[in-house]
Amino acid sequence: MKVGKKYKVVAELVDVNKLYTIEEAAELVKKTSTVKFDATIDASFRLNVNPKVADQQIRGTINLPHGNGKTKRILAVTNKVEDAKAAGADFAGGKDMLEKIQKDNWFDFDVIVATPDMMGELGKMGRVLGPKGLMPNPKTGTVAVDIAKAIHEIKRGKVEYRVDKDGNVHVSIARVSFDTTKIAENLQSLCDLIVKVRPSSVKGTYIKNAVIHTTMGPSIKITFAGR
Repeated sequence: MKVGKKYKVVAELVDVNKLYTIEEAAELVKKTSTVKFDATIDASFRLNVNPKVADQQIRGTINLPHGNGKTKRILAVTNKVEDAKAAGADFAGGKDMLEKIQKDNWFDFDVIVATPDMMGELGKMGRVLGPKGLMPNPKTGTVAVDIAKAIHEIKRGKVEYRVDKDGNVHVSIARVSFDTTKIAENLQSLCDLIVKVRPSSVKGTYIKNAVIHTTMGPSIKITFAGR
């Protein structure tokens, strides 16, 4: 793979044979961004799980201590429209919102939060919303009776994690502009969670590899307790 000059320069800062502590990685990752904008910092885990097995379908949400620096546009599908708007929803409505998606192919939002009474209507749009990862789910806190609380949590930095078909989990944990301590604390929280949700049916090594990296930056291998 051909890489640019900037990438080569920052790649030399990373020892590919070393497992960095969370604190070391948090400090180093800030030096490895190759772009002019405030790059995202992602954490990736390669797990020894089989997503086809029911109890190994790792999925949920985490409230990062300092958020991840991303502002999500929220569409609230509910009859509690005023509550949703007061809580900070960017768009709110009932069937009219779903009709807008269908008729106008409208997707100017990042996440849908819904009250349980609207799931019957949303379920009819599974083929449209499912492939885009937009279908609300109680497991991720996007289906809630208290929709205001759900919206507040997302706005404060609650993010979803989910294992893919190859057993990998990718989560955006910070921005390069974050100070080292905040990056480290967010990363530690995520690492603790990944260890905590280990399926009981997994034998032997659970975490095969764990890295953090900036947008278009080199990967930094990390080590942590319980890995």
